[in-house]
Amino acid sequence: MSFKRCFPPVVDAQTRVLILGSLPGEASLAHQQYYAHKQNKFWHLVGEVIGVDLPALDYETRLQMLLEHRVGLWDVVAQARREGSLDADIRDHAGNDLITLIGRLPSLEAIAFNGGTAARIGERILGAHAKRFRVLNLPSSSPAYASMNFATKLVAWRALADVVGVSKHGNV
Repeated sequence: MSFKRCFPPVVDAQTRVLILGSLPGEASLAHQQYYAHKQNKFWHLVGEVIGVDLPALDYETRLQMLLEHRVGLWDVVAQARREGSLDADIRDHAGNDLITLIGRLPSLEAIAFNGGTAARIGERILGAHAKRFRVLNLPSSSPAYASMNFATKLVAWRALADVVGVSKHGNV
């Protein structure tokens, strides 16, 4: 199994919601970009929530749009052994220091987990610290989680709108 590492967090002092994934997959690692797999619906889901066509933008502009809408991004796993991209294949993982990160985010109101693996690992890392925030367990944006269609996932992801301060139609 090959050894994988996460990317740095995308946050600033205005971050109100921190979306935590598990660990970047092969396509993301190859491109050195969060959610680079063409079939991953992350950018579509968040774009619908904030009212910005994120998939149409270049990567750096996507990240800037997240920050402008008070959305932060990171992973719960700092490093792990994994062959391929499936969360089920994560082995020997070391968690990210989520407690230190959330301590540096004065505007943080919510933590959103992108998928079940991120939630299980993240909740274990955060422990009692999670009680200070609204915690959202969102359906995975991954193409591997195909048992739920996009429209159903979007209904759940729209819970982010309350935290970032946008209407149901994406207006601030």
